[in-house]
Amino acid sequence: MSIKTEALTKKFGKITAVNELNLEVKEGEIFGLLGPNGAGKTTLISMLCTILKPTSGRAWVNGFDIVKEQGKVRKSIGIVFQQASVDDLLTGRENLALHNLLFEVPKAVRSQRIDEVLSIVNLEKRADDFVNTYSGGMRRRLELARGIMHHPKILFLDEPTLGLDPQTRDHIWDYIKDLAQKECMTVLLTTHYMEEAEQLCDRVAIIDYGNIVALDSPEALKKKIVGDVVSLKQKTSDIERIRKLDYVIKVEEKEGVLLISIKDASKHLQDLLSNTGPIDFVEVRRGTLNDVFLHYTGRDIREAEAEGGFWERVMKR
Repeated sequence: MSIKTEALTKKFGKITAVNELNLEVKEGEIFGLLGPNGAGKTTLISMLCTILKPTSGRAWVNGFDIVKEQGKVRKSIGIVFQQASVDDLLTGRENLALHNLLFEVPKAVRSQRIDEVLSIVNLEKRADDFVNTYSGGMRRRLELARGIMHHPKILFLDEPTLGLDPQTRDHIWDYIKDLAQKECMTVLLTTHYMEEAEQLCDRVAIIDYGNIVALDSPEALKKKIVGDVVSLKQKTSDIERIRKLDYVIKVEEKEGVLLISIKDASKHLQDLLSNTGPIDFVEVRRGTLNDVFLHYTGRDIREAEAEGGFWERVMKR
């Protein structure tokens, strides 16, 4: 396993940000952490990266204990933080050269490695320009290049495409998939974009109030929890009768419309419609990871109570 945790816990006073979490991430896997604000995602990553010490429990990253072997953990991982951290007053190449020194990349291969990672993220032509002339997407690509400079076994990405336009996000997804394959890395990422998790991740864990409430591949979660969603509007509805149908997963009513989650609409839609009254309209769509997310976490927008002020707390230490 690339990452393993046993009852990993982090508390901030009376608030439990991560609660006795057990998790295993396989080698070479792209693994996603999903959850509302304050669910514990950033706290978990910060513990795994040795930025934050656990309150209790244990964890191993690339086989190294995150408390007892912090130096070995740090040498074996790469990190792309949620907030931009490249130096605007240096060129792209100079930023990478500085990272080489910090991670003690052998002098004989430093120049070659810089050229390699610049090529991977398609920044060769802008390598000697100052970073303050880069677009947001270019800075993100430079941070990805910096994160893999020292051949890490595991790459942590905290909201890697936050604030980027859809086209740039799509390109970043391609870079991440290529990086994982070319560099033979395990990737663990947090994201609020459900389509990002669907596009990138082999498996995802949904975290809520510091606990894992669901874990599987995006497709498996969608089939198990959502299926296909049938929207019906009719004058009279026998909801209890619909709920008893063996292929129905869930039924809810919203603004006069029945939202019925069923297994395989291609097989069961006709039978479903025969069990309802006269219909004003019907619409069928595939379930999404967003539906799964809302199923487990609810629709209420929350304040980031468990992680609010996290980086401020770290900086004060």
